[in-house]
Amino acid sequence: MAKGGPGHRLEVLRSEQLTPHLRRVVLGGPGLAGIEDNGFTDRYVKLAFRRPGVVYDEPLDVGAVRAERPREEWPISRTYTVRALDHAAGEMTIDFVVHGDTGVAGPWALAAQPGDELILLGPGGAYAPAADVDAHVLIGDEAALPAIAAACERVPAGTPVLAFVEVDGPADELPLTCSGDLEVRWVHREAGETLVDVVRAVDWPAGRVQAFVHGETSSMKALRGLLRDERAVPKELLSISGYWRRGMDEEGFQADKRAGNGVAA
Repeated sequence: MAKGGPGHRLEVLRSEQLTPHLRRVVLGGPGLAGIEDNGFTDRYVKLAFRRPGVVYDEPLDVGAVRAERPREEWPISRTYTVRALDHAAGEMTIDFVVHGDTGVAGPWALAAQPGDELILLGPGGAYAPAADVDAHVLIGDEAALPAIAAACERVPAGTPVLAFVEVDGPADELPLTCSGDLEVRWVHREAGETLVDVVRAVDWPAGRVQAFVHGETSSMKALRGLLRDERAVPKELLSISGYWRRGMDEEGFQADKRAGNGVAA
């Protein structure tokens, strides 16, 4: 995904609360036409938020700021999965995980009103469900739920799909639409459940399995060993990555990844 350029300018069309911790924001406007549909179900964009106390030339050009100003004045960047992109309808949907007034993007999403501006770069992405496998396994937490939901909608009709989604509790469950034969196992933190334990305990699908596994880094490290060693998922059929690390914001997490502590397939 390109790191420079002015960014795509979108505006809020509407928003809604999906669960206690998931806020949906639908974006549109003329800037949507410049956003490519790259075909990936894990496509992601970099959202650019103005840094408090910093005055920017308007309209804000993210690439120019990065080229001309010190890093501490760059807009705050947050990475989010595109839940849906519908050029015919002129809409892009992003689902935000929100935990009160902490963070940057979550509070913005809670307060977003029609007409508010959002600047983003992208999209990137690397995964989409293959048509030539016997089954699909989708594993993640709330951060990965938009990509899991998008993948469910893309699976060929009738193909078995086994999804594991970790959320706080039953109130955070979200209905999933799937063209395949879907079985969902919701993993509840408030009940003491963990993704690793639940995945290990469930019967694995037969045949050639493609797996999408994204979420908190420590869980992903444990799942990588489980899927590669115990479930024998071939490397080319395994998309696994840590989206975030507990106790770190995105800047700290990205620095940690650059130091070699992230998870890759």
